[in-house]
Amino acid sequence: MSNENPEIPASLVKELRDMTGAGMMECKRALVEAKGDLDEAVRVLREKGLASAAKRAGRKTPEGKVLARIDDGRGAIVAVGSETEPVSANEEFLGFAERVMDAVEEEGPEAVEKFEQERVELVARIGENVEVVGAARLEADDGEVLAAYVHPPAQKIGVLVRAQASPDLARLVAMHISFASPRFVTRNDVPADEVEAERAILAKLPDLEGKPDEVRQKMIEGRLAKGLFAEAVLDDQPWIHDPDRTVGEALAEHGAEVREFVRYALTQ
Repeated sequence: MSNENPEIPASLVKELRDMTGAGMMECKRALVEAKGDLDEAVRVLREKGLASAAKRAGRKTPEGKVLARIDDGRGAIVAVGSETEPVSANEEFLGFAERVMDAVEEEGPEAVEKFEQERVELVARIGENVEVVGAARLEADDGEVLAAYVHPPAQKIGVLVRAQASPDLARLVAMHISFASPRFVTRNDVPADEVEAERAILAKLPDLEGKPDEVRQKMIEGRLAKGLFAEAVLDDQPWIHDPDRTVGEALAEHGAEVREFVRYALTQ
């Protein structure tokens, strides 16, 4: 191995990364500069402020921004978190979030991986944790529309919807999702084991003891509809724009259907 330009084994780069939390490329550069000396490489990273990123990696990021964009049948949404509200308005932070958004829109959510080094360097500069909490891209098929909604003014909750509906109705649905936070579009999307686990809990409630089996089953299904399904399933939720109807009823009135949605929220 040449002392002028030493070859650095990947295992050593990984070890340095595990020790410091700095990005892979920064770790490799530091090891090259340190001629393969691990302790010296740690010192190099500390002088650059990069080693401190590891100490911040586990910190929560309840602040930040959710960005959403729709262009020519393609929609992208990203949630980038920060520890404090002032950083969420920082120009460097916002620039990073926009670059992530551009890449996700162009290449898909897997593009986030290539920003890891930049993220680590940003953490070192601003002095608090920053993380890409989520990223997604949806594309509309024939007869479908995309709608986005980011709740103002904080921009900490955002939704992207793909639906067979008018643009206005799809946006109303996105607003509903931002408020009601469903996890599924229809009952069929709820995992069977989650439904059965909820049924098992309901079946053990004291007020069902001694009732005929047929009555018990009807009561369980009724409570399932008013509980798990009404809370977690979009179609079963009360429509925030008219609580006397469910979302499913409101959509059916217009011959509309939600195909897919993504919701991100930066919260405590």
